Amino acid sequence: MATSSQIIPVEPFDYVVFGATGDLTERKLLPALYHRQLAGQFTEPTRIIGASRSELTSEEFRKHAQQALKEHLKKGEYDDAQVAKFLGRIEYVSVDATNNRGWDDLKKLLEEGKERVRAFYLAVAPGIFGAICDGIRDHKLITKQTRIVVEKPLGRDLDSALELNNTVGKVFREEQIFRIDHYLGKETVQNLMALRFANALYEPLWNANHIDHVQITVSEEVGLEGRAGYYDKSGALRDMVQNHILNVLCMVAMETPYSMDAEAVRDEKLKVLRSLKPINADNAGYLTVRGQYRAGASRGGPVKGYLEELDGESNTETFVAIKAEIDNWRWAGVPFYIRTGKRLASRVSEIVVTFKPIPHSIFEPSAGRVVANQLVLRVQPDEGVKQWLMIKSPGQGGMRLRHVPLDMTFAQAFDSRNPDAYERLLLDVIRANQTLFMRRDEVEMAWNWVDPILKAWEETGQPVQTYTAGTWGPSKSIALIERDGRTWHEPE
Repeated sequence: MATSSQIIPVEPFDYVVFGATGDLTERKLLPALYHRQLAGQFTEPTRIIGASRSELTSEEFRKHAQQALKEHLKKGEYDDAQVAKFLGRIEYVSVDATNNRGWDDLKKLLEEGKERVRAFYLAVAPGIFGAICDGIRDHKLITKQTRIVVEKPLGRDLDSALELNNTVGKVFREEQIFRIDHYLGKETVQNLMALRFANALYEPLWNANHIDHVQITVSEEVGLEGRAGYYDKSGALRDMVQNHILNVLCMVAMETPYSMDAEAVRDEKLKVLRSLKPINADNAGYLTVRGQYRAGASRGGPVKGYLEELDGESNTETFVAIKAEIDNWRWAGVPFYIRTGKRLASRVSEIVVTFKPIPHSIFEPSAGRVVANQLVLRVQPDEGVKQWLMIKSPGQGGMRLRHVPLDMTFAQAFDSRNPDAYERLLLDVIRANQTLFMRRDEVEMAWNWVDPILKAWEETGQPVQTYTAGTWGPSKSIALIERDGRTWHEPE
């Protein structure tokens, strides 16, 4: 029988969003906060305060927010009365952190909410994190219940990540800093914890004795989408692997924490990052594949290649595949195959855990091939879990084996809507729950593993392999896994 999750209201808060007129705020933050109001999770008085350099009045910003909701809410989610209530809690202040303008206006607005939780969300480029943090400190806007949320990119290498952490850390204590990765807010990623630690079935098998290999795929159909300036300086390794994919890998591979306490969970994630076998100039050519899409076709028809979209020359990778290994007792000898890229065959994020095959088949060849069991966790779209098993095909005619899934698609299993990741994470900030946020040492250890790969590519001149848009990447990525006698899981 389907059940709804219990909605627990949070205490009143002021959410100050720097970068209030930007794309992230329009597409994700405003709709997420609206949905939490719709679910009855806000208590009064709660305010959302936009801040940016644009010289708007509060009323003008409310109209801007209303338009953003109209564009980005799904059909049937826009409710006139609820939107009016939501817009009624919105204020706006024009603040230019780099020119020290508007801080007094923000301070005056926040004066009436001194006792509330106060969260500052930096939906801005990392280059102005320091100016905003300094402005918050210098104008005495930090209270006992203040938190700050920072978005990726958290550096572009280890040195810049250290500098960024120091910039924010000189103003805020570590327990006040929430480094957000929206992948950790997705239902399926969190369900890894429930599957492993709330069931007697999986955890005894979750090791090198029973698991053959793990695959993590994060693929996109889209190309640059107006992000050429950022993406060409970043590439797939920095944009996706260093944060999203390594966070998912840690959730798959970590040891059992002593509790769901934030520090207990993050301690175990850190141990995984420390246990990753190094990839450097000696082995990067064997363990990594770089790719860049050329012209091809997507579901919408013909598409340009990366260089055509960029309108220039570039060696930036739009695809990366990696064979990673974790050097500890639980995972010794179990490869973790990672791939991510743009302009691939479909948009999908999934984790595939392939168990070892049975040691001996008692069935006649006519019964069919016995395929290894797989646990497939779909992160997006259509979040859910499938356990693939061998069964007998129904009917007469002797034993016929079939590989079929036990399917639990969340939208079908529960009568509540599947919330966007930002909805949970934004209110976890208010709750001061850091379980799904990255700690400083996690960020730095992730860069400690990724940095040598970037340097190896530069030192060895490892080329990007072209692939046709609309495919699953360069042929060398197929060779990466098939030389081990395995194959990439084909998303459905």
